[in-house]
Amino acid sequence: MESTQLNAYLVDDEPLAIERLSRLLAKFDSLKIVGASNDPAEALDFLSGEAGSSIDVLFLDIQMPGMNGFELLSRLQEQPFIIFTTAFDEYALRAFQVNSIDYLLKPIDTDQLERAVGKLDRVRPADKPVWQQNPDLPSLLKELAASLRGGQHDYPRRIASRVGERISFVDLDAVTHFLAQDKLTYAVTEGRMHCVDQSIAELERRLDPARFLRVHRSALVNVDWIREVNSWFAGKVILSLKDVQHTQIPVARDRVRLLKTRLGL
Repeated sequence: MESTQLNAYLVDDEPLAIERLSRLLAKFDSLKIVGASNDPAEALDFLSGEAGSSIDVLFLDIQMPGMNGFELLSRLQEQPFIIFTTAFDEYALRAFQVNSIDYLLKPIDTDQLERAVGKLDRVRPADKPVWQQNPDLPSLLKELAASLRGGQHDYPRRIASRVGERISFVDLDAVTHFLAQDKLTYAVTEGRMHCVDQSIAELERRLDPARFLRVHRSALVNVDWIREVNSWFAGKVILSLKDVQHTQIPVARDRVRLLKTRLGL
């Protein structure tokens, strides 16, 4: 007898991340996507309402502006199955504390999804599992949410990058800058380009602002790698980096003052 489909709901502040995950999930007959949101507050309203009671599994980003994934869960009266999605492996360790089904490290691939959905198919019972009824769960979620909001240990040290069918990790200390090019985003390390699954805008929100500064719409620079700041005619500013190539990056006019303030110029 064919098993009943599980209703899935997707929450991620990046529209492209939801589009990609939706495409990948379409191959799994055991799941049916019934909704998605880029706004965690909107998702909370839906999940807290009558329609939310039909959701069996929630694919949930952890680090989101306004309300992180742990905070969203702490406000739900009933917990669905949770599969966390995150670009940073530090958050995966916290996700395990919630006893979620699994976590997917961005950029998400088919193998990761097959693992997570396979676990979901094996454990899904007719009733909610014991961990979802744990009276200590709301307190744990609030603690994790507060930890992310505290900002002292939130910023990642590494970022995930896809290499063929494998996921590799790039140390952020080695990243000279992030570059958006041909509709993709790259972390650049000494001339090597590592494709990452976040936009420049998302990276700007999630990385340590004391270390990474957006200098124009398609570039985010690691200030520790800035070698020189050169002023050209008509107020144009060019950054020269410390890498072997002495990469030069133009600074948008509306970012010059912020750059000078950050560098104490």
